[in-house]
Amino acid sequence: MLKNQDFTQDRSKYLGGSDIAPILGLSKYRTSVDVWLEKTGKHVAYKDSLPLRFGKFAEAFVAQEYAQSTSQHLRHQEQAVLHNQYPYLQGHIDRFVMNNQNEPVFNEQGICLAHKILECKTANAYSQHDWGEPGTDQIPMPYLVQCSWYMLLTQVDQCDLAVLIGNADLRIYPIHRDLELEALLLHHTTRFWEEHVLRDIPPQAQTEADYQQLFRKGAAKSVEANPDTVEMIQRLHTVQTEIESYEIEVSQIKQHIMGQMQDAEVLTYTGKTLATWRAPKPSTRLDAKRLADEHPEWVTPYQVPVQSSRRLLIKQLRD
Repeated sequence: MLKNQDFTQDRSKYLGGSDIAPILGLSKYRTSVDVWLEKTGKHVAYKDSLPLRFGKFAEAFVAQEYAQSTSQHLRHQEQAVLHNQYPYLQGHIDRFVMNNQNEPVFNEQGICLAHKILECKTANAYSQHDWGEPGTDQIPMPYLVQCSWYMLLTQVDQCDLAVLIGNADLRIYPIHRDLELEALLLHHTTRFWEEHVLRDIPPQAQTEADYQQLFRKGAAKSVEANPDTVEMIQRLHTVQTEIESYEIEVSQIKQHIMGQMQDAEVLTYTGKTLATWRAPKPSTRLDAKRLADEHPEWVTPYQVPVQSSRRLLIKQLRD
C-alpha cells in the first residue's frame, strides 16, 4: 500500500530518487557524505548550472516526444510517492503512463494504477558510450538504481527511461522490476537514514572533499601515526617523485613538438592534424590590485571574508 502526499521542497526530511546513487557510491557528482550533510541540515549545496536548468526545462519536451513515439497516455502530478512503511523514503515521478487518459493515477486505497512510469533525462553527445542500444536496459548505473527506486515506491513493474542525447537522439530504455535490487536499495537507504541521519553520525568519507567537509576546522593537537599511515606516506613520496619525472618528460616532448612547429599553427601527419599551437582569442581581466591601490573606497564595500580549506602538507620522513 502506498501513500500519495504533497511533494515537499524541504529535502532534509526525506530520501529521494537523486539521493540513491550517492548513498551507494555510484554518483560522480555527490557522495554519501554530501547527502548526510544535507539531510542533517549541516550544509546544503544548492547547485545551479545550465545543464541542470536545461534538464529540468527539457523534461516536458522529452515526455512529449516519448508520448508521440509510443502513443502512450501520460499523466503528471507534483505530489511525491511515499513508501508505505518508511515515509522518509520518497520519489517524485516524472510521468505516469496510463492505459486510460481519464483514469486516476491512484485509487482510494493509494495503489498506483499506472501500468508504467516514465523517467526523462537529457545527456550530451559525448556520453553516448555510456548508453546501450535503445530497447535494452543498458543505462548508466545511477539512472538504473533511480528507476528501480521509483518502481519500489510505486510497485509498478516497468519504468521507461527516455533520454535525449545531444538534442537530436531520443532513446527509450525499458527497465523492469528487479526485486533483489529493490531489497538491496531498501536495506541501504533505511540503514543510512537510521544509522547516520537520525544518529547524526557521518558515513565513511569517500573523497578528499568529504574529509574537508567533515573536518572543516582543525584543533590544536597532534596524533601519533600508525604503521599503515607511515607506509602510505612513504608510498606517497614515491608516487610524487614518479609524477615529477613524468611531468619533466611531458615538458620535453612538448618542447620537441614546439621546436618542429616553430611559427606554424598546425602540425599534420598524412593529412591528419596531430597538434595545434594557436594564441587564444583576446580576453580582458580586472586588475584587482591596481583597483585596490587607486580606489580602495570602491573595493572595501565588496570585500567578503573567505574561509579557506585546511591544507594537508606531507613532510619528508627523517631517520
